[in-house]
Amino acid sequence: MYKLVFFVPETHLDAVKAAVFAAGAGRIGKYAECCWQVPGQGQFRPLPGSQPFLGCENQLEQIPEFRVEMVCEDACIRAAVIALREAHPYEEPAFDVWRLEDLF
Repeated sequence: MYKLVFFVPETHLDAVKAAVFAAGAGRIGKYAECCWQVPGQGQFRPLPGSQPFLGCENQLEQIPEFRVEMVCEDACIRAAVIALREAHPYEEPAFDVWRLEDLF
C-alpha cells in the first residue's frame, strides 16, 4: 500500500482527483474516491527554459493550491502517478509517493 500526496491549483482539483481515482487510487475497504484535501499556498520560480502553466520565467509566484492525500494499492500506484501527470496542468507537478507498512 502507498500514500500518494500531490499539490494542485483549485482550477484543476476535481479533474486531477477524478483521473487518479479512475486509475484506482483512493480505495479503502468498501469505499472509493477517499482522500484528504486542504487548501494552502504554493510557491515556485520558473527557471529559464521552463514552460510554466502559471507565472513568468524568473519571477517568484505564490498561488492558492490544494494538498491532496490518498492511499493506493501496489497494483495501481504506477497508473495513478501516470494519470496524475497527464491530468495536472503543471509542467512538473509536485507529488510524493510513500510506501506504507502494514502493522496489523
